[in-house]
Amino acid sequence: MKRLVSISLILVIASLVGVGLGLAQGGANNKVDKSDYVNAGNLIANIPQSPLSDEEIKSLIQMREEEKLARDVYLTLAEKWNLNIFTNIAKSEQTHTNAVKALLDRYGIEDPVKDNTIGIFQSEEMQKLYNDLIVQGSKSLMDALKVGATVEDLDIKDLEDFLKITDNEDIKIVYQNLVKGSRNHIRAFTRNIQRNGGTYEPQFISKEEYQKIISSDWERGPVNANGKPMNNMGGGQRKGQSKGQGKGHGHGKGQGHHGGYNNH
Repeated sequence: MKRLVSISLILVIASLVGVGLGLAQGGANNKVDKSDYVNAGNLIANIPQSPLSDEEIKSLIQMREEEKLARDVYLTLAEKWNLNIFTNIAKSEQTHTNAVKALLDRYGIEDPVKDNTIGIFQSEEMQKLYNDLIVQGSKSLMDALKVGATVEDLDIKDLEDFLKITDNEDIKIVYQNLVKGSRNHIRAFTRNIQRNGGTYEPQFISKEEYQKIISSDWERGPVNANGKPMNNMGGGQRKGQSKGQGKGHGHGKGQGHHGGYNNH
């Protein structure tokens, strides 16, 4: 698919922008706020289930592997480069893929992760993407940081697209917390890149959105289905609010999400 085919070229181009030397191991930019750890059980416990559209099912299947991809890439690069940012963010990504798994279980959808081994994926497209990212991220520490930014860039784009095609409150709450975490993660990668003399050019979200994200403060605490700070951890956003309007509406969005990486 187009996005998957082009991502290797994107990574090569990104590696040519800026040169980083002497990457630091410590510092606040390597830490991850614990609120980026997503506990779906707490967030959606009181939210009623609603019927799923085909698009919502496909989005859940893709995001289960996409969040595992982020975890696996960071764990592999952490082992190679011994850089704390990868180890720390990988812990957050573990909770992200677990959160999507909780939604799959909730709706009785078959889990695409048949083997939780690092670097193993059922989707051929996801497998190729992982392989390409590791090759690129193994070239240098700066390349590794840019791979991290690229993964979060992609996650933000896909999650934003998937939020447009769902009206299930439980899915929206999980996705909003995942994308909030991804914004924090891309802030961390970008600041490490910049601190070491490099730059990152967004490949999936717009330059305007990227600049808005990296120029704003870290986001803390869980958010609700609208992406706003959640006052209580038990969900409860308009408890019992059902869709009513059904799933028959044709959004016309997300048609490229069949587990691959089409251009948007």
